[in-house]
Amino acid sequence: MTNIENDTPVEDGAEAETETAAPAAAAQDEAAKLAEQIAAVQQDLLYARAETQNVRRRAEKEVADAHAYAATKFARDILSVADNLGRALAALSEEQRADDAIKPLVTGLEATERELMSVFERHGITRIAAIGLPLDPNQHQAMLEIPSDKTPGTIVQEMQAGYMMKDRLLRPAMVAVAKAG
Repeated sequence: MTNIENDTPVEDGAEAETETAAPAAAAQDEAAKLAEQIAAVQQDLLYARAETQNVRRRAEKEVADAHAYAATKFARDILSVADNLGRALAALSEEQRADDAIKPLVTGLEATERELMSVFERHGITRIAAIGLPLDPNQHQAMLEIPSDKTPGTIVQEMQAGYMMKDRLLRPAMVAVAKAG
């Protein structure tokens, strides 16, 4: 048998090899394409699993935050009650506190204030420290500057107490800070 294109003799088995080599190469190409598609699908599956896990974690965190901070609005509202109770007690002079006629009232107001602070503590509401500390804009709101011998920026007066609920600010402390010179 001769090859028509170049008149060289061709063995009978060589022609069969080229005929089977072409389908084998096509099968290998098809297998490579399928392997690429499988790898892409596996990658997409990994991304989808990771995204699902992230969504689940975010949802769990949101639920935990909702439980932890559900009373935030109520806590902010009740702070004014605590402020007014503190003002009432601060307005009493020593003579009024010693007067037997209003002593039971004073004792009741003090007990009410202690109970309110105990409730705050149970729910993670804490008062922000202020006087003598440097101004922290994340916790304090400077209302005015007062000439003082203290380091400038140090809090010298607290006009309204600030409160935190766990790690969140409920209300900043309104303060006066020392002014240089």
